[in-house]
Amino acid sequence: MEKLPPPGTRIRNAFNGETFIFTHLGEDAETFQLDVFLGRGGVLRGTGRQHFHPNSDEEFHVRSGVLRVMMDGQWHVLKPGDTLLVPRGIPHLFRNGHDGETLFTVRFSPAYNFMRLFLNMSLGTAEHPDWYDDNGEPSLVLRAQALHAFHDHAYGDGIPVWFQKLLFACLAPVAFLREYRLSVKPRKRR
Repeated sequence: MEKLPPPGTRIRNAFNGETFIFTHLGEDAETFQLDVFLGRGGVLRGTGRQHFHPNSDEEFHVRSGVLRVMMDGQWHVLKPGDTLLVPRGIPHLFRNGHDGETLFTVRFSPAYNFMRLFLNMSLGTAEHPDWYDDNGEPSLVLRAQALHAFHDHAYGDGIPVWFQKLLFACLAPVAFLREYRLSVKPRKRR
């Protein structure tokens, strides 16, 4: 089994100004949560696309700053102390809601492999910045590799899920041939 970083580990995505703070790294918890710090202008570019989680609810709780969350086509502005639950299957995305810094906690329930997915995403940008374009976007084959490995965690909105699954399955071997590797692999489900 891979060695996971200690709780409190911070991993910054230099492309989009987002820092993941891994506060809870338990493998057997029913929920997974982490803190997310957005610098000024954070998540204005890069991987902040509208998506949905088919099997988990996602909850945002703002600790400081302002967070904008688009849920099902409608913007919600969250201030310190505000919480917003995005039910499974509902398209959403988030952005820093002001010109300053924002800190919030995000929680996934049930947890599945979200901890490892977020570790993989953040370690990828930190350890292999050359795998990403100038806007912090991974190539389609790199994205396919991760989303195929962590299947049923997240899908892009507006594209049939069956097509995304087929595409990811076809492109994942191409990523391997291009020598892309997951930083953290999914844990086998019991």
